[in-house]
Amino acid sequence: MHLARLRLDLRNKHVRRDLSNPYDMHRTLTRAFVRDEREAPPRFLWRLEPSDEWGAPTVLVQSTHAADWTKLDAMPGYLKQSVESKTFQLENLLQPDTRYHFRLYANPTVTRVGKRYGLAAEQAQLAWLTRQGERYGFVVEAAFVAASDVLKGFRQNDAPIHLQRVHYEGMLRVVDIESMAKVLPNGIGPGKAFGCGLLSLKRDRREVG
Repeated sequence: MHLARLRLDLRNKHVRRDLSNPYDMHRTLTRAFVRDEREAPPRFLWRLEPSDEWGAPTVLVQSTHAADWTKLDAMPGYLKQSVESKTFQLENLLQPDTRYHFRLYANPTVTRVGKRYGLAAEQAQLAWLTRQGERYGFVVEAAFVAASDVLKGFRQNDAPIHLQRVHYEGMLRVVDIESMAKVLPNGIGPGKAFGCGLLSLKRDRREVG
């Protein structure tokens, strides 16, 4: 797995455009995964990290394919500094019956009469996360909603985007490594092209030793 951290320069007009429209952000990031616009990109996940008012906007990108970040370097003034990147092995990260701190931006939804609706109530949002754990091999031991908002933007054809986005933080325990190894590269829930679905794990210090 490949993980990259991009620090963006707010003085750049293209950065401001991408931050205001997740569809544009996804299109910009896609440049690092394709040779030209005709090529379909591989699956990658991204998330705009929470930051303080004065900090540089930071985007985290996770993928199974290596990216060519020189393409974003070639965009004058887009990056504030060189891309930080590393690789990791899922088999080294995931251990049975082990606790992890987690962060997840997700689009929790429910389907009624064939139509998908975002979940706006915090209790429903947390219940949705519990169901994802039952489906994907983890138990949520503690979780809270750090933020919840409606993500707005436009696709290339000017079709509007409205996604309920929820920032989860907490602690989970892995109970099914095989299921977790499948979901981590593919993300959780809908809205992945718009910065949702990337589940980040950090092993609890008490589990190390």
